[in-house]
Amino acid sequence: MADDWGEDATRRAKAALINTRVPNAARVVDFLYGGHNNFEADRKAARVLGATAPGIAAIPPAVRGFQQRVLRFLVVEAGIRQFLDIGTGLPLVGATHEVAQSLAPECRIAYVDNDPMVLAHARAMMTSAPGGAIGFVDADVRDPATIVAGAGATLDFSLPVAVLLLFTLSYVEDAAEAAAVVPALMAAVPSGSYAAGYHLASDLDPVLEEAARQWNKMMPAQPITLRSRAEVAGLMAGLELVPPGLVPITEWRPDPDAPGDSSQARPVPVHGVVARKP
Repeated sequence: MADDWGEDATRRAKAALINTRVPNAARVVDFLYGGHNNFEADRKAARVLGATAPGIAAIPPAVRGFQQRVLRFLVVEAGIRQFLDIGTGLPLVGATHEVAQSLAPECRIAYVDNDPMVLAHARAMMTSAPGGAIGFVDADVRDPATIVAGAGATLDFSLPVAVLLLFTLSYVEDAAEAAAVVPALMAAVPSGSYAAGYHLASDLDPVLEEAARQWNKMMPAQPITLRSRAEVAGLMAGLELVPPGLVPITEWRPDPDAPGDSSQARPVPVHGVVARKP
């Protein structure tokens, strides 16, 4: 009982730090994705970003389509039933557990985030399908040891796991820190596991550089970093890339029958990749 009280007290202390008068990365992204868990400061920041780089409007639907295609591949083709989703974000339709468990209800998902508002919403709104499981871990992407330890309550690390880093590595500014994340996480999972993610690109749309500068000016506590295709490839070193490899997300196994999800669509400035641990 004491442990539960301590954990609840920690959550309350973190919740008290939520400031609705300054923009927050998760809430700005929520607004860009059409969500409602945001405040005027977040909406103002999103409008500034949109005015700086109008192409940002194309990112949310492209990202959502990429994530759904990746999850379908992992569940249906690769047979994965366990997911470590690092960087949960505020709950939206099409979350990892919804997509994965719609294909295989027994899927187990451990969500990881260190934003108190994100975790509060996730715990309140996300529920597992019968036969599956959902867990939540309060940790930073730069702390793989804490992530793995916490996720062990939901996932069996003797069986294959898909590690999802959906946008998350863009928040890791230091190149050495970013390069250490994937190897540390993949060292904890067995052969046949996967890493999948997308990363804001520095080499696909020059206007995005200015938008990133605006973001970092408005949200200095949560800066983002753009990376080139070569830099993102380096983050996946030692893993086997699943065809078509590291490509703009609109080019990763596009579904020609899905609206706005065509190989003819203009690439959005986001690199996407799925890779297997040999």
